[in-house]
Amino acid sequence: MFGCSRFTWNYFLDLNNKIYLEAKEKELKKKHLNYYDCANQLTELKTKNKWLKEANSQSLQQTLKDLDTTYNKFFQKKGGFPNFKSKKNRQSFRIPQSFKLKDDQSVLPKFKEGIKTIIHRKVEGKIRYATVSKTKTGRYFVSITTDFEVKKKRISDNRLGVDLGIKDFAVLSNGEKYNPKVKEGNIRFLHKQVSKKKKDSNNRNKARLKLAKKYEKTNNQNQDFQHKLSDKICKENKLIAIEDLNIKGMVKNHCLARALSNQSWYSFIIKLGYKARRYGGKVVKTKRFYPSSKTCSCCGFVNQELTLTHRDWQCPQCQTELDRDLNASQNILAQVLRELNIKGGRVYRLKPVELSSLDEAAKQEALGSLAQR
Repeated sequence: MFGCSRFTWNYFLDLNNKIYLEAKEKELKKKHLNYYDCANQLTELKTKNKWLKEANSQSLQQTLKDLDTTYNKFFQKKGGFPNFKSKKNRQSFRIPQSFKLKDDQSVLPKFKEGIKTIIHRKVEGKIRYATVSKTKTGRYFVSITTDFEVKKKRISDNRLGVDLGIKDFAVLSNGEKYNPKVKEGNIRFLHKQVSKKKKDSNNRNKARLKLAKKYEKTNNQNQDFQHKLSDKICKENKLIAIEDLNIKGMVKNHCLARALSNQSWYSFIIKLGYKARRYGGKVVKTKRFYPSSKTCSCCGFVNQELTLTHRDWQCPQCQTELDRDLNASQNILAQVLRELNIKGGRVYRLKPVELSSLDEAAKQEALGSLAQR
């Protein structure tokens, strides 16, 4: 099933790439085959490759639908260009119909005898479809989607600012700081062990499996931390203010690229978004070039001489001792409240002179970032 789904995706992706390049040269309107065109050609492909008939036909059709969706998102500039799939990476196929759970067995087309499954919680609602996946470490999972609506209650209507960083993963405007307890351990050593082994040998596969298991463990720990933290924040706050981070641009800095990638900010922001909607709250982003770290949260003074090395600094105007990340989180919340025209305390009642200085600082940061590009 994995191989047939992967072959179907790669075959029609290659076909669409050729059509796309031809349409680009000749300036044609039709730049790729839609789902119905691919589905018609799939029947002809099965006559040439009879082993495709061994797979569930609905799963192969679902693969074509996913490919068509990815192409449409690319042309709408909502996503990147679709990539080819490899058997070395995570593999999956979707079952749109005829999936059932009987006791501890998963019953799906072509596997009517059932596959033993460990069900970690009760499945509520009517099953819509299921996705079977295989990780790099050889572990199999089935993800079941139902029409059951999750209803959760928020325990308070507080407002919170969140500053994401490297030293501390998340610093909240109420003074709390959070960091994942993840130990990378001997990842570098395992990489060296893989590189020393002969290619396509059993020893290399064993070393690669050890490395994959280590990466899977650290990733699971990170995801567990992010899920728990995002759920706690959304449960306790109605309004969550965060920065509009240019993560792609920041990763281009080779000195910080590895540390930024390990933080998985984008994944955390997505979790905050859908969990806030689940609890009846919302996440609001500030303007991208707002100088949250350089602005004093007490008086509004903008310190243009502040650099990344300064973790604590004193405001030259009001002499207040400030923690860089905590100050940034408070400024993020204050800026969002100003943009939404919500009043709330001394931090947000800035004078016109101070507001003009903030606008000037934002312009300077914008010009600075353009100059670096």
